[in-house]
Amino acid sequence: MLSTRELIVKLLSNFGGRKEVDQYLKQFAKVEQKRFAVIKVGGRLLADELEALATSLNFLHQVGLTPVVVHGAGPQIAAGLAEAELDPADWAQRSSPRALEVVRRVFRRENLRLVDTLEEMGARGRPIVGGVFEAELDGSSAHLTRVHTDAIESSIRAGYMPVLASLGETAGGQIVDLGPDLAVSALARLLQPYKIVLLRAAGGLCDEFGDLISAINLAEDYEPMLAEPGLAPATRHKLELSHALLEDLPRSSSVSITSPDLLARELFTHKGSGTLVRRGERIVLHPDLSTVDRPRLAELLTAAFGRPPVADYFERKQFWRIYLADSYRAGAVLTHDGPVPYLDKFAVTSEAQGEGIGGSLWQRLARDVPRLYWRARIDNPINPWYFQRADGSYSRGPWTVFWSGLTDFPAIQDCIERALAEAPTLGPAHSLGGAE
Repeated sequence: MLSTRELIVKLLSNFGGRKEVDQYLKQFAKVEQKRFAVIKVGGRLLADELEALATSLNFLHQVGLTPVVVHGAGPQIAAGLAEAELDPADWAQRSSPRALEVVRRVFRRENLRLVDTLEEMGARGRPIVGGVFEAELDGSSAHLTRVHTDAIESSIRAGYMPVLASLGETAGGQIVDLGPDLAVSALARLLQPYKIVLLRAAGGLCDEFGDLISAINLAEDYEPMLAEPGLAPATRHKLELSHALLEDLPRSSSVSITSPDLLARELFTHKGSGTLVRRGERIVLHPDLSTVDRPRLAELLTAAFGRPPVADYFERKQFWRIYLADSYRAGAVLTHDGPVPYLDKFAVTSEAQGEGIGGSLWQRLARDVPRLYWRARIDNPINPWYFQRADGSYSRGPWTVFWSGLTDFPAIQDCIERALAEAPTLGPAHSLGGAE
């Protein structure tokens, strides 16, 4: 007879391989319980996605993980104030004793709705509506002055999941609706969690074409993304919030943006389900080999391709540019012995998979080198990733040649011939160390 934990792990394995699930469970188990994760839940999710939310939180509880959950109640408060014939936009009315009683009542009700649903599913939740966040008011603005974690730590020690309302109190006893963003930010800076999860019905962030952004490397991607004219306001907000959070957390911390029903897949599989945001690392351009640590580059290529580069690789190549992540866990080597630059190596180690470094590296290439060609074996598992990023491709025998930024046929034909002429002697050229 399987235990509840074994059943949950078996179910999670349907999302990814059993090894993936076990790897993440061991990884999370090493983290102090109160530092595992802080999960932000907006009031809209409580209204529309309560069952999916509770189911995912119950999953975590059943495998022995205890996140700290912080929720808002914006839509519910607005409805409660409207029912009381109070205008939420009028600060005098919003801060009146009558309005504050509505706010207190709504937060208590929504908090208990989530806790009761968790209890019905077998998880142990503890409602915490006040006593955590101290605040002071400056006009209509609230500022957090202190965070008390006694109730959180007591809950976790007793085996309960803390469910916090984003409700603060002033020294004079007035309650303040902080909103979950402010509450989560303050709590995260104090607890220094391994994960911060921002839940939303729409799931992960999408680019201007509506495609999911699976990973963001803030060191490389933050400024270019903010500069995109088509960036949706909601995406901009989440991006800025993630950046502000991770600036004050250890490099090992990350932000996951996903939907309640896909939370388990986001946390327990390499592929994930939403957007993983990390502080990341810079991509450094080396114009030649003089500033490259050759042994470290050789280690990267060996790790990515499963064998070391040929003995005279660094002597016989006409290197044009080498792009390397600070950690040497990702790199791109370009040569330029013809009219169009050739991508000779593109490598990301398995350790760096899922961190967005490969995608950031490619975006840097796309910005710096608009005309480019490369090749890969026809059965390379990374080819679907290449097809998405190439403007065209040509397959012959065991090889596929890709190109981007090329429109004239003679240039394309020349690139194909050059790539295929070298292919028999050079062997497989590209690897991400697995799909990213």
